[in-house]
Amino acid sequence: MQHELSKPQKKIARTIVGKGLMKDYEKALKEVEATLISWMQDKLDNREAYIKVYEQITSSDHFIARRYDNMKGSTYLRIIAQQLADGLISEEDLEGLEEEHVLTITSWAKIFSEGF
Repeated sequence: MQHELSKPQKKIARTIVGKGLMKDYEKALKEVEATLISWMQDKLDNREAYIKVYEQITSSDHFIARRYDNMKGSTYLRIIAQQLADGLISEEDLEGLEEEHVLTITSWAKIFSEGF
Protein backbone atom coordinates (compact mmCIF):
# COMPACT_ATOMS: atom_id res chain seq x y z
CA MET A 1 0.00 0.00 0.00
CA GLN A 2 1.43 3.33 -1.07
CA HIS A 3 0.95 6.31 1.21
CA GLU A 4 1.31 9.58 -0.63
CA LEU A 5 2.04 12.69 1.38
CA SER A 6 1.21 16.17 0.18
CA LYS A 7 4.01 18.75 0.14
CA PRO A 8 2.91 20.29 3.47
CA GLN A 9 2.69 16.80 5.00
CA LYS A 10 6.19 15.95 3.69
CA LYS A 11 7.53 19.08 5.36
CA ILE A 12 6.01 18.04 8.70
CA ALA A 13 7.29 14.50 8.23
CA ARG A 14 10.84 15.72 7.51
CA THR A 15 10.76 17.73 10.75
CA ILE A 16 9.66 14.67 12.71
CA VAL A 17 12.29 12.48 11.05
CA GLY A 18 14.96 15.09 11.82
CA LYS A 19 14.02 15.08 15.50
CA GLY A 20 14.31 11.29 15.67
CA LEU A 21 17.61 11.35 13.79
CA MET A 22 19.05 13.77 16.36
CA LYS A 23 18.00 11.31 19.10
CA ASP A 24 19.74 8.47 17.24
CA TYR A 25 22.92 10.58 17.10
CA GLU A 26 22.57 11.40 20.79
CA LYS A 27 22.14 7.73 21.69
CA ALA A 28 25.30 6.80 19.77
CA LEU A 29 27.30 9.61 21.34
CA LYS A 30 26.20 8.62 24.84
CA GLU A 31 27.46 5.08 24.23
CA VAL A 32 30.82 6.45 23.15
CA GLU A 33 30.85 8.82 26.12
CA ALA A 34 30.34 5.89 28.52
CA THR A 35 33.28 4.08 26.92
CA LEU A 36 35.49 7.16 27.17
CA ILE A 37 34.55 7.61 30.83
CA SER A 38 35.56 4.00 31.50
CA TRP A 39 38.83 4.64 29.71
CA MET A 40 39.50 7.84 31.68
CA GLN A 41 38.83 5.92 34.91
CA ASP A 42 41.46 3.34 33.84
CA LYS A 43 38.86 0.61 33.47
CA LEU A 44 39.91 0.14 29.84
CA ASP A 45 43.36 0.40 28.34
CA ASN A 46 43.98 2.57 25.28
CA ARG A 47 43.62 -0.29 22.80
CA GLU A 48 40.41 -1.64 24.34
CA ALA A 49 38.85 1.81 24.48
CA TYR A 50 39.84 2.63 20.90
CA ILE A 51 38.44 -0.63 19.55
CA LYS A 52 35.22 -0.26 21.51
CA VAL A 53 34.69 3.35 20.36
CA TYR A 54 35.43 2.34 16.77
CA GLU A 55 32.94 -0.54 16.95
CA GLN A 56 30.28 1.66 18.53
CA ILE A 57 30.64 4.35 15.88
CA THR A 58 30.69 1.81 13.06
CA SER A 59 27.64 0.00 14.40
CA SER A 60 25.73 3.25 14.90
CA ASP A 61 26.72 4.47 11.45
CA HIS A 62 25.45 1.28 9.80
CA PHE A 63 22.19 1.47 11.75
CA ILE A 64 21.64 5.14 10.91
CA ALA A 65 22.52 4.57 7.25
CA ARG A 66 20.05 1.66 6.97
CA ARG A 67 17.27 3.69 8.53
CA TYR A 68 17.82 7.11 6.90
CA ASP A 69 19.67 6.65 3.60
CA ASN A 70 17.52 6.91 0.49
CA MET A 71 14.95 8.83 2.50
CA LYS A 72 12.12 10.07 0.32
CA GLY A 73 8.43 10.80 0.56
CA SER A 74 7.45 7.16 0.18
CA THR A 75 9.61 6.12 3.17
CA TYR A 76 8.79 8.91 5.64
CA LEU A 77 5.92 7.09 7.34
CA ARG A 78 7.96 3.90 7.79
CA ILE A 79 10.89 5.82 9.26
CA ILE A 80 8.62 7.74 11.61
CA ALA A 81 6.93 4.49 12.70
CA GLN A 82 10.35 2.96 13.45
CA GLN A 83 11.34 6.05 15.43
CA LEU A 84 8.09 5.88 17.40
CA ALA A 85 8.60 2.17 18.09
CA ASP A 86 12.12 2.91 19.35
CA GLY A 87 10.90 5.72 21.62
CA LEU A 88 12.86 8.40 19.77
CA ILE A 89 9.70 10.40 19.19
CA SER A 90 6.29 10.41 20.84
CA GLU A 91 2.76 10.42 19.49
CA GLU A 92 2.62 14.14 20.35
CA ASP A 93 5.35 14.69 17.75
CA LEU A 94 2.92 13.48 15.09
CA GLU A 95 0.80 16.59 15.53
CA GLY A 96 0.12 18.24 12.21
CA LEU A 97 0.03 15.02 10.22
CA GLU A 98 -3.29 13.94 8.76
CA GLU A 99 -5.22 11.45 10.89
CA GLU A 100 -4.87 8.75 8.22
CA HIS A 101 -1.08 9.03 8.40
CA VAL A 102 -1.04 9.06 12.19
CA LEU A 103 -3.10 5.85 12.25
CA THR A 104 -0.74 4.22 9.77
CA ILE A 105 2.34 5.28 11.75
CA THR A 106 0.96 4.12 15.11
CA SER A 107 -0.17 0.76 13.75
CA TRP A 108 3.19 0.16 12.07
CA ALA A 109 5.03 1.26 15.22
CA LYS A 110 3.12 -1.36 17.18
CA ILE A 111 4.16 -4.03 14.68
CA PHE A 112 7.79 -2.87 14.77
CA SER A 113 7.90 -2.84 18.56
CA GLU A 114 6.52 -6.37 18.67
CA GLY A 115 9.26 -7.53 16.33
CA PHE A 116 6.94 -8.41 13.44
